Amino acid sequence: MKRILKAYDYPTFIAIVLLCLFGLVMVYSSSMIAAVARWDYDIDHFYQNQKKAMLLSFCAMFFMMIFPYKFFQNKKFLMIMMFGITGLLLFTFSYGHTAGNAQSWLKIGGLSIQPGEFSKLALIIYLAAIYGKRQDRINNMDKAVMPPIIFLVTICLLIGIQPDYGTAAIVFLISASIIISSGMTFKGLVKLSTVFLMVACVAIAAFFVTGNISKIFSANKVARFTGFSDPFHAGDSGLQLANSLLAIGNGGLTGVGLGESTQKYGYLPESHTDFIMAIIAEELGFLGVAFVLLTLGFIVLRGLILSAKCDDPFGSLLLIGISSMIGIQVFINVGGVTGLIPITGITLPFVSYGGSSLLLLMTSIGMYQNIIMRMNLKSQKEAEQPISKQDFVSNN
Repeated sequence: MKRILKAYDYPTFIAIVLLCLFGLVMVYSSSMIAAVARWDYDIDHFYQNQKKAMLLSFCAMFFMMIFPYKFFQNKKFLMIMMFGITGLLLFTFSYGHTAGNAQSWLKIGGLSIQPGEFSKLALIIYLAAIYGKRQDRINNMDKAVMPPIIFLVTICLLIGIQPDYGTAAIVFLISASIIISSGMTFKGLVKLSTVFLMVACVAIAAFFVTGNISKIFSANKVARFTGFSDPFHAGDSGLQLANSLLAIGNGGLTGVGLGESTQKYGYLPESHTDFIMAIIAEELGFLGVAFVLLTLGFIVLRGLILSAKCDDPFGSLLLIGISSMIGIQVFINVGGVTGLIPITGITLPFVSYGGSSLLLLMTSIGMYQNIIMRMNLKSQKEAEQPISKQDFVSNN
């Protein structure tokens, strides 16, 4: 037990704990006004929900830290997982709960879950297992390319028609990062890209024919893509970004003080979810933003560096997928908050309010820690093996 505990990656664990605790404080600060004035809840409503979600998420992380990650390579499990997540997305499309102009949630009792969030980890596991096992035929179109393409396109389309462009984009980019890192040749990647484009074109054409394309390109969604170019003169479509930029500019170097934001008084919608970084910038300034970004950057870069040291293809691709998921989500969130890219409604990992997102991320980090723990134990075992006489002579 002592050897196992020593084998975990504690710098990453400490970074995660700091981010979660920091996020809990900022969820309370950014939601306290809206909870009372907008929804008529208790002042700490969102804080309490996030605290419960965080406790559950830590339990999930600790479980995944000890559960053998190689179990997820099991073929039957992979099929059940992928058909299960596809079924949940189909069910959400028909019977899901709408919030934020997207039909993305399922109400189960008093709980709300977002199947699109869990599709990220499902695809990471599936693609890592497929390409980890099939290294000897990685460029085979029938066995290594088409099954992932079918699942990837299906899931992206089901998420896109909710419509949730941000999550669909993250799913696609995560998948691309794993495929590019899988060892596939350039020629194989070109073939893969060609097949994907053909399937995507057919799918889009089908939406045009059936008349469902209007749901994907609704006026509200198109406004998000046009409002970011000139938010201060775009009317309602630029309201969120304009107030986000005002909050960032108001914060300066050290901010106006924790709890002292003015933009959270109804000016900046979703201040505790998608735009929590703007509130961090206003209340804690550049220093608060730097802490969050540097900590997140450390987690992503450490995962990518350790993936290069992992000699198990499945574990290595899992680390790449998990690290890419966090990094891509940070870029999309911060890019939307600062006007670098259109607003897509993506939360800031480990910091924003959202139980489904936090549970997914902490489960992923548990798997991340499990891979590193087993990698370190293997290295320790190899280092402790006695040197044979032949090896001693050859090394000297």
